[in-house]
Amino acid sequence: MPSEQRPILLANARILDPSRDFDLNGDLLIVGGTVREARRGIGAAGVPDGTEIIDCRGKIVAPGLVDFRAFVGEPGEGHRETLASASQAAAAGGVTTIVCQPDTNPPIDDPATVDFVLRRARDTAIVHVQPMAALTKRLEGQEMTEIGLLKAAGAVAFTNGAHSVTNAQVMRRVLTYSRDFDALVVHHVEDPDLVGEGVMNDGEFAARLGLVGVPTAAEAIMLERDLRLVGLTRGRYHAASVTCRESLELLRRAKDAGLAVSAAASINHVSLNENDIGAYRTFFKLAPPLRAEDDRLALVEAVASGLVDVVMSDHNPQDVETKRLPFMEAAHGAIGLETMLSAGLRLVHSESLSWLALLNAMSTRPAELLGLAGGTLRAGAPADIIVIDPDIAWVVDPADLKSKCKNTPFDEARLDGRVIRTIVAGRTVYEYV
Repeated sequence: MPSEQRPILLANARILDPSRDFDLNGDLLIVGGTVREARRGIGAAGVPDGTEIIDCRGKIVAPGLVDFRAFVGEPGEGHRETLASASQAAAAGGVTTIVCQPDTNPPIDDPATVDFVLRRARDTAIVHVQPMAALTKRLEGQEMTEIGLLKAAGAVAFTNGAHSVTNAQVMRRVLTYSRDFDALVVHHVEDPDLVGEGVMNDGEFAARLGLVGVPTAAEAIMLERDLRLVGLTRGRYHAASVTCRESLELLRRAKDAGLAVSAAASINHVSLNENDIGAYRTFFKLAPPLRAEDDRLALVEAVASGLVDVVMSDHNPQDVETKRLPFMEAAHGAIGLETMLSAGLRLVHSESLSWLALLNAMSTRPAELLGLAGGTLRAGAPADIIVIDPDIAWVVDPADLKSKCKNTPFDEARLDGRVIRTIVAGRTVYEYV
């Protein structure tokens, strides 16, 4: 099918490719679903007959985003999000690959469920969908899953989603076993006993609101345990979501020691802080919680330096019945597929991050960690490409978002810059009008 597609020339663009530290004004040619070349003067030298020529003057062409952590409700919770609705939201946000989590109903803990997700995505999704599989059976943290069989079935990594594995012996076995299959272990770093009934960052602001806080130690203790187990087993490890300065110091020491570790931060934690909760705004109730401004600034600096490898959406749709409740009772989570890039551009416009650093964290680096073919504009790479207009100013209206649920922390936020075209395997799947 891709061979029958009409070639596309993205002309007169600023082309950004973090995989090569590439920043050039020129043209990019797509033929047969792959990148043919990207350089100056392609249009002037001539293109294949029938080529669709798109003038991208003043626009940016970049690799499609690879969202490392997104909850999609299938199987079992399609009322929150389906693969079809998630893919529509992803395409509108420039995400060409969704990496979905296994905490569904039933969990993705056997090869048949991995196969179901892949087949369902093939039939209904307009972007790539790559499933992670569970680390432990039924996500209970006690019995390890068949990692080898799950990887052979198509799982790109292994995680218990929002559930931490508290048993250190089980975690040691998981890391040892996954090492033999060169499988990536992705772990939610929160000690549930220290989290307790906490609903926001522990500190003065929580005390003023009368809410139970979650100390940063809940994250740091779990991360330090995990990193010691990585040193013991030499497995590949990824911290699913880091949020505080203590975690960054632990991560720095582990990387300096040569351990195969990486980490992600959510777009919420690099864009927002605990003060955004304001008067008990439940769309800002997240797990891990939003932290202090000093922690947010440290995360942004860590993304800029590459200490934090990935920025992801942490897309977690919750319906009105679970979010329109008192803050203590409301569900954790926010949607983010459609707003991740535009929210990240706040950091580019404020010169806190460069374009290449942001795109590397949202596209190139996650593709590398998961062994995916995307995240690059090299010749021969899949034509998973986005066109960004950095100057479009828009206000987020939840009613216009394509996710089934509307629990966005960026409700009524003014954002500058958005994706105007998303191309997957050489085919345009979204165009902003």
